[in-house]
Amino acid sequence: MDVMEFFRRSAGQWHSQRTTHHLPFRRAELGGSNITVEALDQTHEKVIAICELHEIDPALAVGGAYVTWNGAMAWDREGEENHAGTTVFALVPDADSPQKGRLLRERGYAEIVPVVGRYEMDDEDGLILDTEYDTMSSVERFWFVTPDLRMRSSIVKRFGGFNTASFCAETRMVDGQPVAVTPLGDAAAVEAFEQSSQLAAMGW
Repeated sequence: MDVMEFFRRSAGQWHSQRTTHHLPFRRAELGGSNITVEALDQTHEKVIAICELHEIDPALAVGGAYVTWNGAMAWDREGEENHAGTTVFALVPDADSPQKGRLLRERGYAEIVPVVGRYEMDDEDGLILDTEYDTMSSVERFWFVTPDLRMRSSIVKRFGGFNTASFCAETRMVDGQPVAVTPLGDAAAVEAFEQSSQLAAMGW
């Protein structure tokens, strides 16, 4: 699978259930969000605009995505937290290895600033995103268990030593209802959650 096929498979509406491990406090926090993904071809005006923002030739991009999200976490205080936003991605493969490249973002997740990260499609068709910000870094991995169940794990490391590890199970929504997850998907979700909990316990 190449990176644009991954984004095309991700197109649509998703409901994400998230567990975040706040490692310094040894606490876990639950949350959820609704996510919409639109895959964009390389000639889309949003892809061209984000390339120009980062002063990169738009002809080098293979496409991108427009993502919106709206959610909440358990520790949020009313009126003080906002887990909603939008961002545009543009994908610029390396000349010698198209499974790797630069991911241009209009806005990062860990910091709300334009940022250039790295992407890589691994041997198991997982998408890995590695991003360095001014005050922190993040590594995310996305993968499909079934066409309607996508997993996401992430690690955020702040330069002051404050780290978080998160795991999300994302279910495709059709007409406002979640698509039924197969038993195989349920088992894989449990296994992936256990792996994320083990990483958190190890200090990742």
